[in-house]
Amino acid sequence: METVKLGMLGLGTVGSGVLEMIENNESKIRNIIGRELSVKTVVVRHPEKHQNAAADIKLTTEFEEVLNDNEIQIVVELIGGIHPAKEYIERLLKAHKSVVTANKDLIASYGPELAALAYENHCDLMYEASVAGGIPILRTIVNSFAADNILEVKGIVNGTTNYILTQMNQKHWTYDEALKKAQELGFAEADPTNDVTGKDAAYKMIILSYFAFGTQLKIDDFKTEGIDTLNAFDVSQAESLGYVIKLVGSAKVINGGVFVDVAPTLVPEDHPLATINNEFNAVMVTGKAVGDTLFYGPGAGGLPTANSVLSDITSEVKNLIMGTSGHAFNTYQNEYVPADPDDVSYPYYLSLTMPDVSGQMLKFTKIMADVKASFSQIVQSPIKDEGIAHVAVITHELSQSQLTELKHQLHNADSIKLNAAYKVLEN
Repeated sequence: METVKLGMLGLGTVGSGVLEMIENNESKIRNIIGRELSVKTVVVRHPEKHQNAAADIKLTTEFEEVLNDNEIQIVVELIGGIHPAKEYIERLLKAHKSVVTANKDLIASYGPELAALAYENHCDLMYEASVAGGIPILRTIVNSFAADNILEVKGIVNGTTNYILTQMNQKHWTYDEALKKAQELGFAEADPTNDVTGKDAAYKMIILSYFAFGTQLKIDDFKTEGIDTLNAFDVSQAESLGYVIKLVGSAKVINGGVFVDVAPTLVPEDHPLATINNEFNAVMVTGKAVGDTLFYGPGAGGLPTANSVLSDITSEVKNLIMGTSGHAFNTYQNEYVPADPDDVSYPYYLSLTMPDVSGQMLKFTKIMADVKASFSQIVQSPIKDEGIAHVAVITHELSQSQLTELKHQLHNADSIKLNAAYKVLEN
């Protein structure tokens, strides 16, 4: 039986998972693709740290040993980050080697450009593992929604922040306590900035939007807000109002325009996304024909992500066998037209503080009336011995323009402070 030889860049948690799955599932892989898979060469910074690698795998610090090896047909990029991964992948594609990657930062920033380079050189660029780890969401959108008109994609696509929010909600921990525990368990990096500021989720929403709507967005095209300024009071207040706060990424078509955002969101307790806890991810895809569908699973981790990488590898082997390499993973293309802010509306949760004296609520309701806004729920909680009151409000739907004006007026109100304004998801 013929053997397809692979190269790898990086041998961290996911890379080790790929090797483990190839070894443990050798018989099934051979049965499905009709070929043996063999990792020939792995590029690492410190070969001495990987002495447990199989004896038949060559460890090297030299990228050219993979690039110039004509036996290696597929290369798996798992070093992460944009540079030098981008330059490595460009050189591999120009050498007519297909590439499989889990690099969301790179794909979100340069995916279409790299896909075009792969097409020019009659090879493939595959990246199922770049979004939601072990959930095969990209291939599902490409194949199972090919004939449906997708209206919205939303979900919880960052396991670090979801773990933190789960602890804040269920155990009433502070943000700092939950983050520290996430780091101890390996769910958060030593520097968690990309996760907690929403940047990681934003990269994933760029890729999901590209597959769902054919639009090529940049991270500066839409609003991204993380959980790093979220406090325990708002988590508790949301719970008392019947909601759970989640970091939700959303992309939807509104009157022909596309609206994308990543932000802390109040999710009704009986909504499917409210039940997604700890490090798990979920993506909801709403199609015009099929309605709402939900895809749930581990969003990260060595073996779950390795499974998605292996899925891409086996797909590419089939392409090599049939001579069909050189077709883009996603061929759906549309011009990006941002939705009109006046067309985008949601209810909002407002967290306010104001002096606990008469006349302040009247002042607030007048500001709401000035921007033609109203509310469905309002809760006032005096802060003992401080003469200050916390006020939590659930508004009726506000357009983005109304919300901007409301924030402006509250900012100019001397005695009323707007601490947070979070979108409210409706069932």
